[in-house]
Amino acid sequence: MKKHILEVSGIQKKFSDKLVLSDIYLKIGTGEIVGLLGHNGSGKSTLLKIISCNLTASDKSIFIDGVSRNNCSEVVNEISYMCQDQFIPNHLSVLRTIELSVAKQKLNLFYEDDFLKPFLRQKIKNLSFGELRYLQVKLVLFNSSKFILLDEPFSGLSPKMIEIIVQLIKENSREKGILITDHQYENVMKISTILLLLKGGKLHKINEKAELVKNGYLTRPADF
Repeated sequence: MKKHILEVSGIQKKFSDKLVLSDIYLKIGTGEIVGLLGHNGSGKSTLLKIISCNLTASDKSIFIDGVSRNNCSEVVNEISYMCQDQFIPNHLSVLRTIELSVAKQKLNLFYEDDFLKPFLRQKIKNLSFGELRYLQVKLVLFNSSKFILLDEPFSGLSPKMIEIIVQLIKENSREKGILITDHQYENVMKISTILLLLKGGKLHKINEKAELVKNGYLTRPADF
């Protein structure tokens, strides 16, 4: 299977004269799960929004397989982004949402989910926060994009839901490149093949947990 590479560089972003991101360079390959950690307000969501063209950054450069993709219309089918907000119309049923979002050849596999089956015919507006989040994550993972950006995918999920989603992320990473950020850092660390910390507007590669203490993300010994 051909390996695909996403590279983004030159990302800088200010809000009210505060520099949030400073000359960010990031490389993700299919077959990789890149975990992104950082304190609240460090710019994690901002970075994902910029990469997915949901937020502008004047000096951003995007390359996919070495070819420039700086026009947002060129990345819409290559990069999928799951934000923290609800993005499915409330009037739709779960079943109709799936039919509209998932390729026909993948529908049977999508429906092979004992957790999902009980609320297939419910309206989106009647789902609990955790049920809706579960559905959103699964829909994004099942699309055809080469690269997936997940912002807080474990938020509101039960331990069983998290277990299923973790397995789905692992399975999808065989043919996709996945960037994931979540405040549940243990799950991010457990699933990631590459771990990055966003601090002071810059990315720092993390090779062992002690580096998170050194960089002030974790405290010792309670977080170990």
